[in-house]
Parts: sequence; C-alpha cells; structure tokens
Amino acid sequence: MAVLHNRVSQKELKEQLLKETESRTTISFYNYFHIGDPKAFRDEMYKALHTLRVFGRIYVAHEGINAQISVPTANLDAFTSYLNSIEPLKDLRLNLAVDDHGKSFWVLKIKVRDKIVADGIKDTSFDMRNKGKYVNAEQFNELTKDPETIVIDMRNHYEYEVGHFENAIEIPSDTFREQLPMAVDMMKENKDKNIIMYCTGGIRCEKASAYMLHSGFKNVFHLEGGIINYANKIKEEGLDNKFRGKNFVFDDRLGERIGDEIIAKCHQCGKPCDTHVNCANDGCHLLFIQCEECAAKYDKCCSKECQDFIHLPVEEQKELRKGVDKGRNIFNKSRARLRPKLGE
Repeated sequence: MAVLHNRVSQKELKEQLLKETESRTTISFYNYFHIGDPKAFRDEMYKALHTLRVFGRIYVAHEGINAQISVPTANLDAFTSYLNSIEPLKDLRLNLAVDDHGKSFWVLKIKVRDKIVADGIKDTSFDMRNKGKYVNAEQFNELTKDPETIVIDMRNHYEYEVGHFENAIEIPSDTFREQLPMAVDMMKENKDKNIIMYCTGGIRCEKASAYMLHSGFKNVFHLEGGIINYANKIKEEGLDNKFRGKNFVFDDRLGERIGDEIIAKCHQCGKPCDTHVNCANDGCHLLFIQCEECAAKYDKCCSKECQDFIHLPVEEQKELRKGVDKGRNIFNKSRARLRPKLGE
C-alpha cells in the first residue's frame, strides 16, 4: 500500500533532519489553475514527492497549488521532471530561497484546502484570470522612480515590520482576507494611478491584483515571484536593491536577509533587531522579535511569567497547558493586543 501520510513523530523527524549531511534546496512555487479532484491530485503528488524525499508544506485546492518545500539537491532534476510531467506546472517558475541553510522543513505535509490562499471573497463573478500585469525586478525599480507610483505590501503586519520596499504602504492587518477590502478602501482615491502590489513569493499579490481590478482599479501591477524572485534577480542582473531589511518566511528559518539594514526593534528592550522567534514556553509560543541579550535574560521566553513557567516540573506544565487555545499567537505592536511591553 502506498504511503500517503507521515507516521513518524515531528520531534524524531526534526532530529533526523539535523543529522542529515546532504545538501537541500528550499523552494517555493504556486500556480492558479483548475484542479477537478484536489484529493486525488494531492495523493498522487504525495506519493511522488515522498519518494524524492521532499519535505515541506503544500496546499491543494480547486483553484490551484501553493508550495513551500525543501528538496535534496541531488534530486532537483528528478523533482523538476516530475513537475514538468503535470501540464499546468510545466516550466513553472520556482523561487529558490535567498538565505538557505537547507533545514527549513523536516516533514512532508500536503493538505486539501478550500483555497490555496484564504481570501474571504464571496462574489462569484470574481475571476482570477483577470489579474494585474507582471513586473520584473528591473521594471519594478523603473516604475518606482515615479513618485506617483503606489507600492502596496500585501503581507501581514509582522512581515512588514522586519522588511519592506522603500515607501511601500502597509495594509495593517493579521490576515490576507482582511487586507483585500482594506486595500480597496485605502486606495479608493487613486484608481487611475499605477499601483504595484507585492508579497513574499507572488501568490498573495497576484490574487490581490485581480481583486483590485475586480473593484474598478485600472493600472494594477504585481511583482513577479514576489520578494524572493526580486532578491535573486537583482543579484543576477546587478540591479539596485530597493528592499530594506529582512524577508519573513514561513518555515523554520523565519527570515532571510535581503537588505543589510535592520529596521525593526526587539519587542522586549527596543534595541535594533529583526530576529523572529517563538516563545520557549510550549503553552505560549508567541511569535515576536527578540535580541540575543533578551533571549539570554528571559531563557528565550517572551515574559518573566513564561520564563517561570518553563522551569516548573514537566508534568505540572502539561497539566497547566490542558485546554489552552493559543490561536494566532503573534505579537501585534500596532494594536497592542498583548502585553504593552514584553518581558514584564
């Protein structure tokens, strides 16, 4: 019987990954295309990628595929051949990680979802085929020389905080589904201006560009391959880098360096820092920015309360964590939903 799901514990898999000596390449890709039977598509892909020892997170839906993975470098050609055997994925642009240590994922998860990126769009007349125009790195740099060009960041607030393009407008939200109507509302007086949208790898800004056109905007562009592809192209082509700071990524790295600047601050002491971490307390796991000094001071915890908690006996910790729903536990500085100052 073919393997269709992982049956090894996450802890064991991570330990195995850390012991690996072979090189791995972190890749992201997506494509909007119709999949008639997402479950069957998912199962066939799992069998193929499991054989190639691919790790990562892939979402499959009727509207297409969204993937962030790591592939043994020795298997890259076989992996590419497999993608090319699927007609809608043939010769697809693959975004190679910029700052890659090869330890980004340690398990393969392929999930069937309603959407490959949750958008909250209910209007049945919305059509992804009517999307904005691609701009490459060179075109992006040229268009943004015009002060009338508007650049919109379609990522979450914590992504924007550590890095973004010069003069980019933040849509201050926790989720993409909230951002779409907010972007339309914020730009309602600029319907005839050039608007460039961008995100990490292209999937969100591509859908956002289609939504803006659907909402009556005229000159909408989106950055091809997002920040990741931009960073690779400026190096290859010797272009000026208009991105400042770090690009947040949704894997174990939590970020890759694009610009040399550190534009964020430690959420505990306020020193310049752009290192995202998860609180060491398993009952918290708050995602926040922490410098090395505060990591040592608080034992990698977000607060004295969590620091005290992790030093309790393990069984007592487990008992106290029962029934705790962490939800989307992310420090939102702009809304001050959590502690006014971390560490206290």
